[in-house]
Amino acid sequence: MHKKPVLPALVVIAHGSRDPRHAATVHALVRRVRSLRPGLRVETGFLDFNVPSVHGVLRSLAADGVRDVVALPLLLTRAFHAKADVPAVLRDAPPQLRIRQAEVLGPSPLLLCALERRLYEAGLSPADKSSTGVVLASAGSSDPEAIAVIAEIAREWRRTGWCAVRPAFASASLPRTEDAVRELRALGCARVAVAPYVLAPGFLPDRIARGATEADVLADVLGPAPEVARVLLERYETARTPALAAVGA
Repeated sequence: MHKKPVLPALVVIAHGSRDPRHAATVHALVRRVRSLRPGLRVETGFLDFNVPSVHGVLRSLAADGVRDVVALPLLLTRAFHAKADVPAVLRDAPPQLRIRQAEVLGPSPLLLCALERRLYEAGLSPADKSSTGVVLASAGSSDPEAIAVIAEIAREWRRTGWCAVRPAFASASLPRTEDAVRELRALGCARVAVAPYVLAPGFLPDRIARGATEADVLADVLGPAPEVARVLLERYETARTPALAAVGA
């Protein structure tokens, strides 16, 4: 009998936060990922503030005899954390681990579906799209590539039928959420909705919420939406294929 190849473990790398809602939301998302892929070992490590740390998770996996790992940054854009922090922490992994870093989650059509899910949960319906302006509110970044990606997502989302879509940023970039809300009002949109393009609650999502006080609708963060869990598994599958080839070599 041919022995079934062992799937690489999936390590979800989250930023971490002093806000306890952050870790709780990350764990809820990871539970959904596990439910979609029984038999896949999925662990969570945090870069800062929360435990277990990424270092601790990787050491535990190595001690358990795991050899292949897909490390997935729980990030929506390829900004500083994905380009610097995550590779740095992976370079310090136990040498017996073969690690592939998966791509960040965004952009993805599934994430647009998750954004719309949250807007509909907040009270909108598909019939409202043509009369509703949406603020795509992200955490913000000083990385021009990340900002350009958010702007392109807004343009793409607008083409699905919304009255208008404007990007906004909670930090590092402009406009702020409240300014984008006012711009959509001035454009004549019958109603304005704010869709946080963030994964978990925390300091910057709270700033987005404060900027949404003049909006008609404020959606929840993406959190453990089923579409987000599916994106995680898509990124895992894409990254693991070369790892499996290496196992069979």
